[in-house]
Amino acid sequence: MTEPHQNPWWAFGPHIQTILPAFMQVPLPAYHRERWQTPDDDFVDVDWVNFDRIHLPNQRLVVMFHGLEGSSRSTYCKTMMNECVAQNMSGVVIHWRSCSGEMNRQPCFYHSGFSAEIDWILTKIARHYPHTRRHAVGVSLGGNALLKWLGEQGSAAERMVQSAAAICSPHSLKAGSVALASGFNQMVYMRNFLRTLKKKALQKKIDFPDAPINTQLVRAARNFNELDDAVTAPIHGYLNAHDYWARASSKQFLSAIETRTLVLNSLNDPFVPAQSLASADEVSAKVTLKYTHKGGHVGFMHGKTRTRLDWLPQHVLSFLTATERNY
Repeated sequence: MTEPHQNPWWAFGPHIQTILPAFMQVPLPAYHRERWQTPDDDFVDVDWVNFDRIHLPNQRLVVMFHGLEGSSRSTYCKTMMNECVAQNMSGVVIHWRSCSGEMNRQPCFYHSGFSAEIDWILTKIARHYPHTRRHAVGVSLGGNALLKWLGEQGSAAERMVQSAAAICSPHSLKAGSVALASGFNQMVYMRNFLRTLKKKALQKKIDFPDAPINTQLVRAARNFNELDDAVTAPIHGYLNAHDYWARASSKQFLSAIETRTLVLNSLNDPFVPAQSLASADEVSAKVTLKYTHKGGHVGFMHGKTRTRLDWLPQHVLSFLTATERNY
């Protein structure tokens, strides 16, 4: 296992720990892109690393699901995929619909409870690459959806993946939404999310005039409560934002997980209040809870003298591969 997380002494607050890593120089992996057609006549773009090694016997494969409005170019995806390359693993970043640079073809987008999409993707990968040692990683929104899928599948999930990790995922969507709805969080993070989400929602209404999107409410939305009421809930079959948060939050699924899973969160994450995180008595014996004191939201800068971003991918990959079995 890797050394304990050591936050740089000068990165004294959660916002610095969250924002600065996004601006640090991280080489872009040599991605190989594929486009997969979905069963509902849509598409998902996926970016591979070490794709030329995927057919080797017992090749390790890390399947990564990014966070809200992220992509394979997000810092955390680049660091994870670069570490896969360094360790001769294959890796693939799955783009949520509308996040690969091109709008998807159906009225739906993606959301924190989109475990059906994860099931289709991991089933497809297991069918096409049955000889691989497969592991799944989800970040933030992607981590919530992955934990939900793991709990829904129970012991059946191990047919698709040997282990999993959720990084900085919300355990309560309501708590996370409330945390992002005021103060600095509202002015910086929420404003940034709403800028792209509103643009997509308004374009979707143009493409699909009958879609249940209230454009007036979309334009006026100031937080996730209002945006989820106007877009996420009606598009994806929920009654309203609170129904969506209640049914999609990952905490209620943690006790049913039967696959070895790391749940990694930072206690000073501005997106995920510490008091909303699951306790040991709320998870199954297969779930390892690791809560660091610092790290921000998917930041985890590391090092006493030289600031690095390799602690997160190295720690996660060390956990995932610790008890592998061969096929």
